[in-house]
Amino acid sequence: MAEKGKSIVLKQGQFWSRRFAVLCGRHANAEVAGIAGAICRTRCTAGTVFGYSGTDGCVCPADGGTDCQRVAEKEKSILLKQEQSNRERGTSMKAFEGYTYLDGGICAAKGFQASGTYCGIKKAMAPDSNEGEIGKEKNDIALVVADTICNTAAVYTQNKVKGAPILVMKKHLAATGGKARALIANSKNANTCNADGEEKAEAMCKLTADALGIAPEEVMVMSTGVIGQILPLEPIEKAIPVLCEKLSPTGNLEAATAIMTTDTVSKEVAVSFTLGGKTCHLGGMAKGSGMIHPNMATTLNCITTDAAISAELLQTALSDIVKVTYNCLSVDGDQSTNDTCMVMASGLAGNAEITEQNADYAVFRQALYIVMMNLTRKLAKDGEGASKLLECTVSGAKDLDTAIIIAKSVICSPLFKCAMFGADANWGRVLCAVGYAPAEFDIHAVSVTLASRAGSVLVCEHGAGVAFSEEEAKKILLEDEIQILVSVGDGAGTATAWGCDLTYDYVKINGDYRS
Repeated sequence: MAEKGKSIVLKQGQFWSRRFAVLCGRHANAEVAGIAGAICRTRCTAGTVFGYSGTDGCVCPADGGTDCQRVAEKEKSILLKQEQSNRERGTSMKAFEGYTYLDGGICAAKGFQASGTYCGIKKAMAPDSNEGEIGKEKNDIALVVADTICNTAAVYTQNKVKGAPILVMKKHLAATGGKARALIANSKNANTCNADGEEKAEAMCKLTADALGIAPEEVMVMSTGVIGQILPLEPIEKAIPVLCEKLSPTGNLEAATAIMTTDTVSKEVAVSFTLGGKTCHLGGMAKGSGMIHPNMATTLNCITTDAAISAELLQTALSDIVKVTYNCLSVDGDQSTNDTCMVMASGLAGNAEITEQNADYAVFRQALYIVMMNLTRKLAKDGEGASKLLECTVSGAKDLDTAIIIAKSVICSPLFKCAMFGADANWGRVLCAVGYAPAEFDIHAVSVTLASRAGSVLVCEHGAGVAFSEEEAKKILLEDEIQILVSVGDGAGTATAWGCDLTYDYVKINGDYRS
């Protein structure tokens, strides 16, 4: 890092941009567009020296000096416009023949209703917080109910420390033989590492079952939020009658909002497709922004379908698709204690029940993939503090597992994630991450292409750099969705992993998460 009063040598026309460094004494305490310190970015038109003055801002002697604050505010304007444009675009979704995207999330399938409300879980834990004041409420508890008993499958975190709701869900699905009618889910408190955790999770199920007139074992439970704090049951008990009263076939967004923690947007996807001449639907909601790493993430996921499929094949399909979607997702390398993904199948579409791995099973499995893959992309794009979705596709590997390992290695690299935040085509960081992946391949066969809506640029071939336009690469990397295309040979193995850039906001969010 350059110090005040020092100089560095730049080539003609180069820029100096250091978003995290305080380079200018005049603005050492400034915060421009939320970026720590002043942004000093000045073009040196004639060549040689870019100077820093401890009192007079950043000066380029060749062009008479440029005021640091004026340049910084211009940069601020550019960044804000780019970030606003990125937010408005949402997450892109690829078209698949035979499948149509729908609104409705978990309520898109026949026979499902949902609701959400604010009950004040955080307020009960921290009475002095400002939560609960007008304009500060966010739904913190959700209910999903099926009109009929559903074949149900689930997968959970592989963390040795598991939240009490996971233990209760496993017990209930074992008792019912893979059947469920309802899901009760809360945010703000993970109900994990608590002596009374299972007792509280069971109580949530019983309160819900009593209100709905069903068996407690038919109720699934999920929780997300702060670990190690006692879950207050009183606000949940008061909320359940409200949730039941609010149940609606259009209540999906209320439920999706209720499970959000540091998420900035709700996450829903649904598709329609045909099985045996019958129109079927499959939709889901997900939450997750931080503490996300392959082998499930801090994600709660509820998926519903009206397709008829046996509980055994539903579990097979879910386990297979998780491997190439949620388990290929990483935001920060931390594996959660509460990850859960559940699929409920009502069978109300009227198709013949899928009981073997035939053509109908393949169609259903693809529908599940489309929904879970798109939810994975939404989770990655909304990573804590993130400004960009990163999607690394590896091709030419000897098998699927090798491709997954390499793609994950790239997505998990902190140095690479930082480079993407700065729109820096530092392809060496990609090759470095590829190189330390615990997989077998020929490094001399590796090529890397960076791509986005703005175009694509080959930056590495046969394991070595190639000439490319830095200006064009910058334009490509300023987009909000970046593809990193890595070829490692001529094998049949292909896989994609998803992540996000690493920004200063990630640290700010996690520095005061409990507050």
